Amino acid sequence: MLHHTKKDYAPPNMSEDKTAFKAGFVSILGKPNVGKSTLMNALVGERLSIMTSKAQTTRHRIFGILSTPDCQMIFSDTPGVIDPQYKLQESMMRFVRASLEDADLILYMVELGEKYDDNENVKHIFENQAPKFLIINKMDQAKGSQVKDKVDYWQEIFPTAQVFPISALEKENIDELYEAIKSALPHHPPYFPEDQITDKSERFVTSEIIREKIFLNYKKEVPYSCEVEIEEFKEAEDILRIRAIIYVERDSQKGIIIGKSGTSLKKVGIESRVDLEKFFQKKVHLETYVKVEKDWRKKEKPLKKFGYQH
Repeated sequence: MLHHTKKDYAPPNMSEDKTAFKAGFVSILGKPNVGKSTLMNALVGERLSIMTSKAQTTRHRIFGILSTPDCQMIFSDTPGVIDPQYKLQESMMRFVRASLEDADLILYMVELGEKYDDNENVKHIFENQAPKFLIINKMDQAKGSQVKDKVDYWQEIFPTAQVFPISALEKENIDELYEAIKSALPHHPPYFPEDQITDKSERFVTSEIIREKIFLNYKKEVPYSCEVEIEEFKEAEDILRIRAIIYVERDSQKGIIIGKSGTSLKKVGIESRVDLEKFFQKKVHLETYVKVEKDWRKKEKPLKKFGYQH
């Protein structure tokens, strides 16, 4: 789903009275690699977004939907806020802007050691009229009075925002943040059925799991040059049969992805299958292939093919 807004999601039919029910869109924003995906996964309780130590791993806007008897939180994990350098990054920033348009609540995340950067993208976020929480992540790495000092620092810069120090990875203060989010949401019927956990398809989730393994297994520019397309996704009662194409930008990258005698690609396939079986709760047969789509990150046609543009 590309650039959809809140009005595109009609509340499902509810037989019981939902006047006390709360529901809303919570946009998680911040610079690359501050822990946005880790936070959403911690709040939703599912691994829906790529989590690696490398920056700019999230490319799409991904919904994580958490439904309880009295509340539905629709979290938007978004790409890191950057100044785009090529067409793929321009598309990524469009996803960020779309999440701002929808937001009932904005969670702006910073790292423990981060300082305010007075650039236009960040200023635009804080000019938005939605209520805002300033989330200081990685508090588990703090020493002495560092947490208090950072809370005071950010509170002075953004006096209208509530400031929450957390550790998304260690799930410290996540329960307190959850309760604050719930309190801040408007009264509204649920936007999605209660058993739905994301707006993305099973094919999308599959491609993201494989892409995560590429980021974990290869260095430098190679993972950023890769895109994963699910060519086949066949579900039987006891097994999923999946064929995935890994696209790279150059022939030399194809050789790196495959590795000597195919060992590197095989490792990606094995690690992906483990996570896919855990997510889908059934046996998975995964085939992976590598193809070259020259300079795909800079061209509109392949970007449209891979779901980044209309």
